[in-house]
Amino acid sequence: MDPTTRQTEIANIIRQRGQVTVNELSQSLSISKETIRRDLTELAREGKVQKFHGGASIPIIAGEGLFRERMGKNAGAKMKIAIAASKLIAPGDTIFIDTGSTTLYFAEQLAEIPTLTVVTNSTKIARIMSAEPTHSKIFLLGGEFHSDNRQTIGSMAIAQVQSFRAHHAILTISALDARTGLMDYSIEEAQLARAMVEQAEELTVLVDSSKFEQIASFEVCGLSKVTNLVCDTPPPDEVRDALAEANVRVIVA
Repeated sequence: MDPTTRQTEIANIIRQRGQVTVNELSQSLSISKETIRRDLTELAREGKVQKFHGGASIPIIAGEGLFRERMGKNAGAKMKIAIAASKLIAPGDTIFIDTGSTTLYFAEQLAEIPTLTVVTNSTKIARIMSAEPTHSKIFLLGGEFHSDNRQTIGSMAIAQVQSFRAHHAILTISALDARTGLMDYSIEEAQLARAMVEQAEELTVLVDSSKFEQIASFEVCGLSKVTNLVCDTPPPDEVRDALAEANVRVIVA
C-alpha cells in the first residue's frame, strides 16, 4: 500500500470512529506502529487529524457539533465519491467548492492536483488546499461566519462569487428528486450555491444515496443545470430517468 493510499485509509478510519489508537490502526491495517506514527504526524501536519498520545482523533476545527456527525456518516461512500470526482479536474482549472462533508473529502483529493484556482466559503477546505505545495491559488470568500461548519455565507459572499468565472462548481446538497432537482435545508447555503452555479461552466454534484428522493426547503437549481452527478450507488428509477432526460452524466463511484 503506497503512503498516500495508506494515509487516506487511516484518515477514513478516524472519521468513522471519531478517534483511534496507534495499536488499533496497526492491527487493522497490518502495518507497523512506527509507520502509523509517521503517517499520523503527516496527517496532523496537513490538518486532517488531531494527534494525542498513542493515537489520533477527528481534528477539533472540523469536529464540532453537527458537522462532526456529518463527517463520520457514510464516510466510505463519501471518500469513493471524492476520488471519482477529482478525476474530472485538470491542472490549471478554476473551481468553486461549497461547504460540506463530502466536499471536504473532495478537497483532500484535489490538493494533489497542481496550479488550481479554488474559490470556497469553507475555511477548512481553504486550509486543506493551502497545505499542499501544488502552487494553487486559494480564495476564501468573506461574509457572515458560522462556526459549526466553518463557513461564510450571506450577501457579501455572494457578491464575491460574482467576481469570478470558473470551469467547475462542485456542490454538495441536502436532497435531490426528479421534480425539483437540487435542494438545501439552509436558504443562505442555497443562495450561495446558486451564485456559484451561475458563474461556472460546469456543475458537478457530489451526492451519497441517502439524499436521493428527499425534499429540503430551498431549491438550488433544476437538473438541467447539472453536468455531472457523482454518487455511490445508482439513482432510483425515477431520478435516473429525470437525470437522463436532462442529459446529466451519472458517475457511480
